[in-house]
Amino acid sequence: MADTQRVLDRMERVATLMDSGFELPVVGVKVGLDPLLGLVPGGGDLAAAVVSLYLVVEAARLGVSVRTLARMVFNVALDAVVGTVPLLGDAFDLVWRANDRNVRLAKRDLGVE
Repeated sequence: MADTQRVLDRMERVATLMDSGFELPVVGVKVGLDPLLGLVPGGGDLAAAVVSLYLVVEAARLGVSVRTLARMVFNVALDAVVGTVPLLGDAFDLVWRANDRNVRLAKRDLGVE
């Protein structure tokens, strides 16, 4: 169980870094690297999706159900596809937060909430 908790802690750190690790001054909105990477043309969204898939792989190693893995992959795919749309994709990244969602799904599936 200690190993599982260590992996979940690492997953949470990655999700926070990607989705909500920094607060924008003045407006107070939390953002992560995911929407910022989306601003990089020709590969930013792909790079963000690769990091997001790392969380799916870790969840699979922890033994989450196939149904949960499918939902996690859907979250990453939706984030990646919508993220390719200029401006709309960046705004979507700010609210969808696929990585935070996926960590919550994995924890719920493992009964660790």
